[in-house]
Amino acid sequence: MATADPSTRTAYRTCPLCEAGCGLEITVRTSDDGSEAVQRIRGDRDDVFSHGFICPKGSTLKQLHDDPDRLRRPLIRRDGRHVEATWPEAWAAIEQGLGATIARHGRESIGIYVGNPTAHSLSGMLYSRALLVGVGTRQRFSASTVDQMPRQVASGYVFGSPLAVPVPDLDRTDHLVLLGANPYASNGSMCTAPDFPGRIEAIRARGGKVVVVDPRRSKTAEEADEWVSIRPGSDALLLAAIANVLATDGQGGPGEHVERHLAGLDEFVAAIAPFTPERVAVATGVGPDTIRRMAGEIASAPTAAVYGRIGTTTTEFGSTASWLVDAVNILSGNLDRPGGVMFSTPVAGGPTTNGTPGTGRGFTVGRGHSRVSKHPEVMGEYPVAALAEEILEPGDGQIRAFITLAGNPVLSTPNSAQLDAALDDVEFMVSIDMYLNETTRHADVILPPPSQLQRPHYDVSLLQLAIRNVANYSEAVLPLDDDQPDEWEIIAKVASIAQGRGADADPAEVDEAMIVEMIERATKSAHSNVSGRNAGELLAELDASGRRGPARLVDAMLRTGPFGDAFGSNPDGTSLDDLLEHPHGRDFGALVERLPGVLRTPSGKIELAPEVLIADLDRLEAGIDELESRGLVLVGRRDLRSNNSWMHNIEVLVKGKPRCTLHVHPDDAAYLGLADGRPASITSRVGSVTAPVEVTDSIRPGVVSLPHGWGHDVAGTSLRVASEHAGVNSNILSDHAALDPLSGTSVLNGIPVTVIAG
Repeated sequence: MATADPSTRTAYRTCPLCEAGCGLEITVRTSDDGSEAVQRIRGDRDDVFSHGFICPKGSTLKQLHDDPDRLRRPLIRRDGRHVEATWPEAWAAIEQGLGATIARHGRESIGIYVGNPTAHSLSGMLYSRALLVGVGTRQRFSASTVDQMPRQVASGYVFGSPLAVPVPDLDRTDHLVLLGANPYASNGSMCTAPDFPGRIEAIRARGGKVVVVDPRRSKTAEEADEWVSIRPGSDALLLAAIANVLATDGQGGPGEHVERHLAGLDEFVAAIAPFTPERVAVATGVGPDTIRRMAGEIASAPTAAVYGRIGTTTTEFGSTASWLVDAVNILSGNLDRPGGVMFSTPVAGGPTTNGTPGTGRGFTVGRGHSRVSKHPEVMGEYPVAALAEEILEPGDGQIRAFITLAGNPVLSTPNSAQLDAALDDVEFMVSIDMYLNETTRHADVILPPPSQLQRPHYDVSLLQLAIRNVANYSEAVLPLDDDQPDEWEIIAKVASIAQGRGADADPAEVDEAMIVEMIERATKSAHSNVSGRNAGELLAELDASGRRGPARLVDAMLRTGPFGDAFGSNPDGTSLDDLLEHPHGRDFGALVERLPGVLRTPSGKIELAPEVLIADLDRLEAGIDELESRGLVLVGRRDLRSNNSWMHNIEVLVKGKPRCTLHVHPDDAAYLGLADGRPASITSRVGSVTAPVEVTDSIRPGVVSLPHGWGHDVAGTSLRVASEHAGVNSNILSDHAALDPLSGTSVLNGIPVTVIAG
C-alpha cells in the first residue's frame, strides 16, 4: 500500500511473538541507497481480528530485527570459540558432524528439540516434520512437555484429536471461569484471541461475571469479579468437586445436542463420587460453600465457559485437570454452543476438518518408550525432562548428536543445570537459532534464520484454536540479506544432509516432495473438496503462480480447506491470492456448532470416561492427603513484556523495575525472616538459586513465585541486554523426576521448596 510520502510504504502483517495473532501496521522507509528500514509499528485498526489492539511486544519487531546480537551469519565452533563462517562452510561442517555420528552410533543417537518459537513460525510449523523424518530418530523432544501437552492429551482421548480443543466463546459468554491463566499478561494461550483483556472487560460490561482461580492475585484476578485463591497443584480436585456437584445436585446437564453424541456419562459420574466439596476443601484451600456456589453459577448462567491453562497443565495432574475442564463444560450444558466452549473451523484446514467427519482412529500413546526411564511416547515425542538422562546414560541409543530448532531448553526445561552439563557431553550439536544463547553456546554450528520481518507468516497452528474463524497471510516486510537462505530452506537443507544427500543438497527437493504429498493426499480423500481431481493438474496450477516454499503450501492448504476455492470449483472460496487482496485478513464468522463432525474417536462419540483418565482419578484421590500436608511451594509467573527467554535482549522490554523477584506473602516473609528487596535462597530437591524478595499480598500464604525464562548470567553467550538484566533461572529448581505420567509434562507449578534469608 502506497503512502503520501513516496519514500515510505505501509505493510501489514500478523505479529508472530505470541498466540494472540494481532495485526500490525508497519511503515517502511526507503533510503537514498535503496535500503529499507522500519520506521514505525502500530496496531492495524482495520485488522478483522485484533481491530488495532497491540501489546508492548508487537511494537518491538524493529528492535528485534535491528538487534546487533541477532546472528546474521552462521557460527562454527573452532578451538572452543564461535566464529563466523560462510553458509557452504556451515553445511559442510553439518555433513561431517552428523554423518560421523550416524556412522558411529546410528540414527537413534541423534536427539532433536523443537522450541516454543517454532509455533510462531510459518516455516517452522510446516517444515519441522521434514526435519524429524529426515533425521529418522525417535529421540524427539519439544517445549510441549513444559507447556500445553496435557490439554492436547485430554482432547485426544475425549474428542479423538489433540487439536480438537474447545475454546471459550469469549465474545458471547455470560460467565467465564479461568484457572491458572493470566491473559492480562500473556493474552490467550491454546485460545487465540487478540485483546483477551478487552474481551474480559466486555463480558463484565454486558453484565456477565468473570472468576479467576489462581494462587496469585494476578492482573487478571484484579480485574475479575472474583478471585478464588487455590493451593497450587489442586486444580483437578477443584474441578472434580465442581463436576460432582453438577452431577449430583441436578443442576445443568449436557443438553440434548451434546447428550446424543456422549458416551460414558454414568461411568464418569460414578468415578467422581468421592470428590465432594468437603473432601477436597483442605487440599484445594477452597471452602465447600464456595465450590457449590461456583458450580451453581456455572450451571445457572445463560452461557458459561471454563478455561484452564498453564497453571493447570504443568502439574502432576495436568491431563486429568484438562479433562475435567471439558467435563465441567459438558455437564453444565456449555459444550459446542454459542457463549460456551466451541471448536474452531481452521480456514487452512487441520485434523478436525480433514478425513472422515465424526469418526477417526482416536488417540493413543506409548508407541515407544524412552530408553532410560521408560516414559511412553506422546504425540511422537518423549518428555523433555528425560532429555539429559538420554544424553548422559551410556548404552545403545544414547544421544550423541543434538539438533535444536529454536527454543532455549537450558533455561526452559527442568533441572536446567543437569541439562546444561549434559550438552557438554554430546559429540556434535547444530542449532537453528537467531541468538548465541544459553543453549546454542553448546552448538558446533549455529544457523541463523531471517528475522521475523524477513519471513512470510500464517498462523497454521494457532488459528486452529481461534475464537473466530479468521485467516490472515503476511508477506515478508523486508527482503532477505545477501546470501541469507530463507528459514524453510535452512530446515529443509539440514533434513536433506541428515538423510545423506550431502552438503550440496537442494532444499527445493524437500519442498517439492511436500507439496506433491499434500495434493495427492487431498485428491485421494473422499471428503476433500478436490476429491478425485487430477493431482498433476492442481500442482501445475499451483506452480503457475511462481510460488515455492511456504507460500505454495499455504495456498494449497487454503484452497483445499473448509472455506477454500477448491481450485475453481467454489468461486467464492478463499486462496492465497484472495488473502493477499485482503491485507487486513478475512473473517469467516463466529464459531459454529461442530458436533458430531469435529469428532475423531473410533466410536464417533465424545468419550467422557476414557479408561486411562478414569483410572487416574484413583491417583488423584490418593494424592489428597499429600496435598493437604504440603509445605511451601513455588509457582511461576509471566509478564506482559516477556515471551519466555527469547525476548529478553530487547531493551524496551526489560528496562525499568527488575521483574525477576521472589514474590512472598507478608505472613511468610515475617515467619521466614525475609525482607523486601533483600536476597533469599530458594532450594528444591534438585537445585538452589538466590533472588531478591518482593513482599506482596497478591500471593496466597504458603506459596512463593519466580518468573520463567530468566538466568542470563552464563558465560559464552552473546546477549548484551539480557545479561545486564540476568535474573535467575527458576528451572534450576524444577525437578526432572516430577511429571504428569499421562502426558510426560513437567511439574512447574507447586514445586516443594525451602526459603531462607540471604
